[in-house]
Amino acid sequence: MRIRKALGLALLLGVLGPLTVQAVEIKVGGRIQNDWSLVATGRDVEPVVGSLTTGTRFRRARVLVEGTLDKRVEFRAEYEFAGGQAGFTDVYIGLKGIPGLGQLRVGHFKEPFSLEELTSARFITFNERSLPNVFVPARNTGVMVGNAVLKNRLTWAAGVFRDTNTFGDGEGDGEYSLTGRLTGLPWYADKGQRLIHVGVAFSQRKPDGDQVRFRLRPEVSIAPNFVDTRDIRVDGSRLLGAEGAVVFGPFSVQGEYITTTLDRVTGSDVTFAGYYVYASVFLTGEHRPYRTSTGVFDRVKPRKSLADGGPGAFEIAVRYSWLDLDDQDIRGGRLADLTVGLNWYLNGNTAIKINYVRADRRDVGTAQFLVTRFQVDF
Repeated sequence: MRIRKALGLALLLGVLGPLTVQAVEIKVGGRIQNDWSLVATGRDVEPVVGSLTTGTRFRRARVLVEGTLDKRVEFRAEYEFAGGQAGFTDVYIGLKGIPGLGQLRVGHFKEPFSLEELTSARFITFNERSLPNVFVPARNTGVMVGNAVLKNRLTWAAGVFRDTNTFGDGEGDGEYSLTGRLTGLPWYADKGQRLIHVGVAFSQRKPDGDQVRFRLRPEVSIAPNFVDTRDIRVDGSRLLGAEGAVVFGPFSVQGEYITTTLDRVTGSDVTFAGYYVYASVFLTGEHRPYRTSTGVFDRVKPRKSLADGGPGAFEIAVRYSWLDLDDQDIRGGRLADLTVGLNWYLNGNTAIKINYVRADRRDVGTAQFLVTRFQVDF
């Protein structure tokens, strides 16, 4: 829903001086993602990781209000209700179109790191992001600037952030992180139906409480943690990520490699790493849309939706993920996932996704899951 009003107000915006607000554009929306999970096998790993259960959960249930003031000032307030407790996702204000700089954003939002993380959970190919995503900082409170240049063939973003709680609050002395991302399009043709995307990201981090812990379930929303480093005392940490993607009509390939080095308070530094690679193809001829302004993938729109008398869009995909949390005396475990997905996009806002996941906890055993997601956003 969009509402435009003439306000005839004067808005004082920092160093920019008085600005007359001519119009407000507001959008009210949300999303629902409901998962149903079945466990095929997993007796080998249960003595180590815990009980594997069948069930259902609302993976995401969000409402949002977002908009712009006079085409320059942006705002967004999105809240998550899945799990029974409300919390922030994106809550920020920003300024667009700054000469020579691009965009300024202040508030609680995603740090500029990882193609898969920055692509909205509404638009990712599989139900869950890959195993290396455990390293990615995701949302924190901070200040970020970024822009798209060279006719949107190059994007950059950098910011200063604090580790914060679910309501964007964080306190402490000197506990700030610096995060930046750079992406490029060496090849872009047919309005994005064919492209090559490359990117790198870096983050120098000072964690809240001087402790870091990485623990993760397989690429399934209902499962216990299969790997866990326990708490590690650190002075700081560094994250490095490399990403790439190719779209050639209905076919696409995407992958990332992420590594983190922890500067421990006692003992030598430790390094953990992970990667994923996946391929997908649209059986009905669509392609993965790409947003050149931010260097991420966008909403899939069927050529002919159910409402138009068509079949919608069908996509099949296969992904392999690897995560290594073993180094020196830290034995967090090694996990490899093979995920096969079948997606049916009924229209641009509704999808049904079925994922088969085979999780292999090295030196322990394997488990197999079948997860179905019913998804709508508006």
